[in-house]
Amino acid sequence: MKTNLTAGVIGLGVGESHIIGYDSHASCSVTKLCDLSKDVLKSVGCRHPEKQLTSKPDDIICDPDIDIVSIASYDDYHKDQVIASLLNGKHVFVEKPLCLDNKELTSIVKIMRKNRFLKVSSNLILRMCPRFIELRKRIKSGELGQIFHMESSYDYGRLQKLTDGWRGQISNYSVTLGGGIHLIDLLSWISGEKFHEVFAYGNDLSTRGSSFSGNSLTSAILKSASGCTTIITSNFGSVAPHHHKLAVYGTNGTFEQSLSTASYFSSREQSVTPEKADAPYPGAQKGDLINDFVESIIKKTQPNINAQEVIDSMSVALAIDESIKCNSPQLVKYQNLDD
Repeated sequence: MKTNLTAGVIGLGVGESHIIGYDSHASCSVTKLCDLSKDVLKSVGCRHPEKQLTSKPDDIICDPDIDIVSIASYDDYHKDQVIASLLNGKHVFVEKPLCLDNKELTSIVKIMRKNRFLKVSSNLILRMCPRFIELRKRIKSGELGQIFHMESSYDYGRLQKLTDGWRGQISNYSVTLGGGIHLIDLLSWISGEKFHEVFAYGNDLSTRGSSFSGNSLTSAILKSASGCTTIITSNFGSVAPHHHKLAVYGTNGTFEQSLSTASYFSSREQSVTPEKADAPYPGAQKGDLINDFVESIIKKTQPNINAQEVIDSMSVALAIDESIKCNSPQLVKYQNLDD
């Protein structure tokens, strides 16, 4: 069992937090950094000396001395880099989304099935938020009773990243894959619900007339086998700081979070004061899942977010976008690694 691992990071925007995550683990270190921008590469390299620098992703992916490839490149590069990394025997930690469409997802799943000993995870960081960890514990304990409805909104608060940044340069960029997938993973995780059918709409009202040509908002209602209904909105046009609205309705209690407050309600009577949710939010950094990912490789266990869960969240997100495209309900087409 190998206990000292080496990692390479591709993409040094959010990828810089990956460097910190790996280097903070006693049995792992980052040896190579890659970015297409020479200026970014130089700047980040100065903050992390003694790392090898390259502008060629293959210098990391094909390096026999690297065990883990951490992918934080542009979304439309993910599929090819994930597949190439797996084919070169690397464990893969990738920023969301894993890929951009069902065809790409199928091609990745085929490679995963042939390389089950390799770990794959994605940076769905909301699972590390202390407030949501507490909410999950309360739901699992039965405190809220039977969950019958959930509502959420990924309010991005960074519209310029659509209209002026690289996202706007990707054909048919999906705000569901770019943002809402966090809520898909979170709500499935905290509730234990698996979404089976979706119906969704989208619009471009907040970005119409800009360089961005896709939907800047998508909103979907999802149905679970238990009968629980869920609404997930990816709202990139929201005029508010970045945050996650969330409401979970159970037969014995309700949790509600907005930008300014979060509370647990145990009564329908206005005279009963709700309990303030004091657990920190967001309370997590971008690289906080990486320590667990490294541990899962060393100990040959499942990471906090395993490959099947990454695939499942992708399947739901892609069904939402397909529903908008077809203007009809869509069954979620899950792909199982054990098939």
